Amino acid sequence: MNHEQNNQPQQSDAEHESPRSYMQCRPCSRKEPPRGKLNCTNWLADIPGTESGFDIVEVQFKNTRKGFFRNSLNLPLEQGDWVAVEATPGHDIGQITLTGPLVAKQMRKANIKPGTEIKRVFRKARPVDMEKFEEAKAKENDTMIRARKIAEDLHLNMKIGDVEYQGDGNKAIFYYIADERVDFRQLIKVLADAFKVRIEMKQIGARQEAGRIGGIGPCGRPLCCASWMTNFVSVGTAAARYQDISLNPQKLAGQCAKLKCCLNFEVDSYVEAVKRMPAKEVRLETADATYFHFKHDVFKREIMYSTDKNVPANLVTIDADRAFEIIALNKAGEKPLTLQRDSESANTPASQYADILGQDSIARFDKKKKKRKPKQKQGAQQPQGKRPNEGQEKPAEPRKPKNQEQPRRPKGERRQRNDRPRPEKPDKNEE
Repeated sequence: MNHEQNNQPQQSDAEHESPRSYMQCRPCSRKEPPRGKLNCTNWLADIPGTESGFDIVEVQFKNTRKGFFRNSLNLPLEQGDWVAVEATPGHDIGQITLTGPLVAKQMRKANIKPGTEIKRVFRKARPVDMEKFEEAKAKENDTMIRARKIAEDLHLNMKIGDVEYQGDGNKAIFYYIADERVDFRQLIKVLADAFKVRIEMKQIGARQEAGRIGGIGPCGRPLCCASWMTNFVSVGTAAARYQDISLNPQKLAGQCAKLKCCLNFEVDSYVEAVKRMPAKEVRLETADATYFHFKHDVFKREIMYSTDKNVPANLVTIDADRAFEIIALNKAGEKPLTLQRDSESANTPASQYADILGQDSIARFDKKKKKRKPKQKQGAQQPQGKRPNEGQEKPAEPRKPKNQEQPRRPKGERRQRNDRPRPEKPDKNEE
């Protein structure tokens, strides 16, 4: 058997490789970047000579945790490669998400100082390393459920949101949320005895928890913090005010019970557009009234003015250029006859929000319903051209005298309800 196996022709390395790996070996093709969470696009990848300009790579672990490691062995690393990196203690398994000079910019964004000690990349992950990594990853859910039960038994006011095992299985990181400071020294001892690993506790906020767990937002799409956002920016209610969004906490809050991150996405466009509009405090003076700002449409550059400061009354809509013209006239001491231009006032279009049914949708409920006429009997015939009893006067009923008294019944005599004889019931004894 061995002799036959040795005589068989040996296959080349290219034949052992899968079609995908063969395609990656071509000089004109590159590996696709990993489709994980919170990745930065390497926009310098097409420029030759940039990959070898920096020996530090960015490695992503489970979900949002990332780290920077030095490629001291000058390994040919690309985006998407799984590597074994230095950890405390042992080693960890992660995926490379960024290489080249852009890593220096990411380190600057992460506030990593130049003199900070950076750990090393050991090697590319082997099949044995990946097996241990998958075994450790399979225990994370059960570990989290048991840890929550232990924290509840110790009466700790905290919530364990996620558990992450190290690649070699010698260490576990417990991510928790707490509103106040928690003394978890006893918890660490119990967890170490229960799981026989080194324990590390990390406190995260509500936004970080949503980014690690993920979910679907009210827009129907995956959460931005769990899909593409690289960092968290503080969100305030001023962003909602600039966009004229109702300050309803139920609609402004996301899955993390904080203000939605998407409130900051368009606020810069609104701020720039508002600069091309007149201020809200400016009043417009005309010959007959004074107009106050009521509301505006930023992108159409239209403003609606009211003659009352608090209540909408005599609303007039004009564009921003006309508003600036009137402001200039008021500064010069002049007052136009109307807010609108002469051509606009003559050709004022009808309201585009007309009632489709031609009636007031609210007042129609106040109208009384007409009573239905009683149906006629089948045998009765009506005279043609006249309604029944039409033109006939009803006979006048005789009026009863006011002071006429009815005779009273003597005592002991009951009123008979019906004078008709009642049918006699059959006697049971006769049967």
